[in-house]
Parts: sequence; structure tokens; C-alpha cells
Amino acid sequence: MKATFAFLCAFFFGFQAQAGELVTYRVDGAAYEGYRAEARGSAKGLVLVIHDWDGLTGYEFKRADMLAAMGYDAFAIDLYGKDNRPKDRGAKKAEVGKLYKDRAKMRRLILAGLAEARKKGAGRAVIMGYCFGGSATLELARSGKGENIAGYATFHGGLSTPAGQSFPTNTPPLLIAHGGADTSITMDHVAALSRTLETAGIPYEMQVYSGAPHAFTVFGSSRYRKIADTQSWNAFSAFLDKNLN
Repeated sequence: MKATFAFLCAFFFGFQAQAGELVTYRVDGAAYEGYRAEARGSAKGLVLVIHDWDGLTGYEFKRADMLAAMGYDAFAIDLYGKDNRPKDRGAKKAEVGKLYKDRAKMRRLILAGLAEARKKGAGRAVIMGYCFGGSATLELARSGKGENIAGYATFHGGLSTPAGQSFPTNTPPLLIAHGGADTSITMDHVAALSRTLETAGIPYEMQVYSGAPHAFTVFGSSRYRKIADTQSWNAFSAFLDKNLN
């Protein structure tokens, strides 16, 4: 049944048939549904994928499958709850708003997803996310929570540091992939984060891609930019090679 559902998701979202499986897990008594794609051969490490404001969809399935093909165990987590996949802009905004208002819950859900991912084997992990998922990735980084985390990566994600928060001095390396033409998250946000990380002494790398708007990695969308997507994925691959091998 899992394979059939994954195939239908692939058809609906326009992605190739999926290689992994859907996994239902529970957090605070509620059901959540993630997607697990295991490495082909001996795993080089774990990558936790955090979805954008659409919730977990075929897009994250595809990215997890790509990571599995590269030799990493990948687990795309769910921050909204099983079967909660908002369709219109207002519903998506409402869902992310709930988590921005309860950041402790956001962190708890990410760590629960990480714990579920590690049921198939522990080891070092990199946390990564897209758009809202990028914001959530940095939220976890600032918390300093989570064991054996080797790094964090965000693709066209929110970069602002909330008042009262900061990055611990022992924060693992960060990779920030950003579109130079992003009008939602501007270069001012990029510069501000750079100053924050420099002050804290956190190792980081920032990649800015000319002409790339917000959500430049989303396959098939009007915002997709193949060159920026390819370059950012190559940078992420190098980041994984450096920090998980």
C-alpha cells in the first residue's frame, strides 16, 4: 500500500516514482507521516529534510531519493501532522504561523523526526530545509539541541534571527543557499545573518545565485532556475562530503 500511495503522489506532483516509503510516527500523541529513503549500499550518514510551507509532498520525496542515490540515508519529516497538507495560500500561511508562534513545538517536532529517522541506525546527521524548512533548520541550529549533528543547510529559507535568540558558539557548520533576486528574503537578511554568525564565530558558507528568485529549486514552477538549483545542489553535495565523511 505504501508503494502504491507513493506512486500516486509521484503522479500527482509530477515527480518520478518514489524509491522510499512513508512512515507514520507519533509526537505528543498525534500522528505524523514522514518519508524514508535508505542509502544504496553502506550509508555515509543521515540527512534530515524539512519541508516548505506546502507540508510534506512529492518534492521532498524526490530530494530524499536523490540523497539516497548519493549514499545517504534520508528522512523527510512532517511538521504539520498526518494528512494535513494545506492547498491554498491562506491555509499554508496559517500552518507556518502556528509554528512560528510556538517555536518550542517546532523544535520538538524536528527532534522527534530526527529520533524517528535514527530508528534505522544512529550516526552523524545534517539537517536541511527549503523555504519554511530552511527557517526551521536555523531554528534548530540556534537551539543547540540534538545530538551528533554535523551541519545545517538552508535553501531559500528565512534568515532572520528572532529577538532573544542566538547561535551557540559550538554550532556546527552552516550552508546558506540564496537567490540574488529573492524579494521575500533580501540581501539585507543575508548580510545580517553573516554579521550574526561572524560575531558568534560560527563556521558558515553563503552561496548567492544571480537572477534566482525565492523558491528557485522547486522543480516545474515558474520560479525554478536550473543553473541555481544545480549549483546549490553541488554546493550541498560538497558540504555533505566534507561534514559526513
